[in-house]
Amino acid sequence: MSESHGKFVWYELLTTDPAKAATFYSAVIGWEAKDASIPGVPYTLLSINGESAAGLMEMPETLRATGAKPLWLGYVGVDDVDKIAALATAKGAVVHKGPADIPNVGRFAVLTDPQGALFALFKSHGGESASLPQLRNPGHGGWHELIAANAQDAFAFYSSLFGWTKAEAIDMGPMGSYQLFAHNGVPIGGMMTCPQAQAPTGWTYYFNVRDIKDTLTRINASGGTVQMGPQEVPGGSWIIQGLDPQGGRFAVVAPPKE
Repeated sequence: MSESHGKFVWYELLTTDPAKAATFYSAVIGWEAKDASIPGVPYTLLSINGESAAGLMEMPETLRATGAKPLWLGYVGVDDVDKIAALATAKGAVVHKGPADIPNVGRFAVLTDPQGALFALFKSHGGESASLPQLRNPGHGGWHELIAANAQDAFAFYSSLFGWTKAEAIDMGPMGSYQLFAHNGVPIGGMMTCPQAQAPTGWTYYFNVRDIKDTLTRINASGGTVQMGPQEVPGGSWIIQGLDPQGGRFAVVAPPKE
């Protein structure tokens, strides 16, 4: 099994206004936006310090028709997209796109898990990446959080696909348990059962920023809406969850204050 199997390798924003979204996230995260369209598919590449970190594109009309708001989609690296998509389907997932090839890039599929959370699979045509971004690199994905209808069932589903293992379980009091999950022994995210009357279920992706106060200022100045935070979390890091100007949910994480 390759190093990238089971690791989040890409993040993609599906939005109603790509140009304005690119301006917002460039200001908040520090990304540089560059056109990377292929014939018939407008696409914007987001990079930092010369390293590609994420992408964005206009939300497909079929998704808009469902009433969905702009959203971030996380791609998990796998050794065989078709095999894992078939396994996921057998376990109750629904394939919405693919498996299909992106010319000169890779093969992908977009699914919802048995509880309705959207995620994607990806395998590069170039084989194993020589330098996958480290979890704490500024501008890259730093944490992956799933709020599920049933976190125990969700973990069983994803671990069967990606080999994720349980790490520490954090007692959140009346909210329940926050179960960390690991890839190759390194915690990369957490799952918990959605408390009543709380946020909707699904994945939230936290992008690394250098300073939480500076990022808060940038969010407010750029038309974003802070829904939670800044808040210190176990381990000393600081997080903010919010909405971008188009209504897409996003999150950032900064290292402990010195």
